[in-house]
Amino acid sequence: MISISINSFNYLSQLKIILDNFWKIEENLLPKNFFHRHSKFVAPDLIGCYLVKKNNEKNQVKGVIVETEAYSQEEEACHGYRKKTESNKSLFGKPGTFYIYKSYGIHHCLNIVTDKENFASGVLIRAVFISKNNERLASGPGLVTRAFGVDISFNSLEIRNNKSLWIAQRKSNIEEKDLIQTTRIGISKAKNIKWRWYLKNSRSVSKRLKGDGTPQFK
Repeated sequence: MISISINSFNYLSQLKIILDNFWKIEENLLPKNFFHRHSKFVAPDLIGCYLVKKNNEKNQVKGVIVETEAYSQEEEACHGYRKKTESNKSLFGKPGTFYIYKSYGIHHCLNIVTDKENFASGVLIRAVFISKNNERLASGPGLVTRAFGVDISFNSLEIRNNKSLWIAQRKSNIEEKDLIQTTRIGISKAKNIKWRWYLKNSRSVSKRLKGDGTPQFK
């Protein structure tokens, strides 16, 4: 007869929970090659995906990405337009990692590195809808990082290789007609490039295109 102590049983139960959670995360993660594309292709495909921040075993923040912007070293608004520096080197890093920087020395911005190494290409997460909260809670880059508790410590972290902050796949299809494509916000150069996308029926978007009214729900 095999005897298992209560402590051993509790340990095995906890281990099973950890492994179950691990495999659940693995199943929902975006594939590696998703990020190995130019930012202008990754940005619209991130709309509808889930940004997930795990604070502890019982608490996590989860929301739907509803607005993104693409940047690339080919255009002047990109941080890596001129050259690689100590402050922007993460943007030249491995696709599928986070690039975090502080805007105007005030708030952090969350970006996803894309395309290929040694080529500055990234997607800024501009707005996220978090269910059961104020719809405007994460309706801007600084509000996103505040709501999810993201700071410079997440810089260069691999999206698929950590248990704290990751992006999960969409649960439903989003078609081109569901998105608005327009110019980016808060930049002084390359202002006419239409590399911003947002979910048309979302009220969590940071700024809507002129003429595109906020959707009204019954």
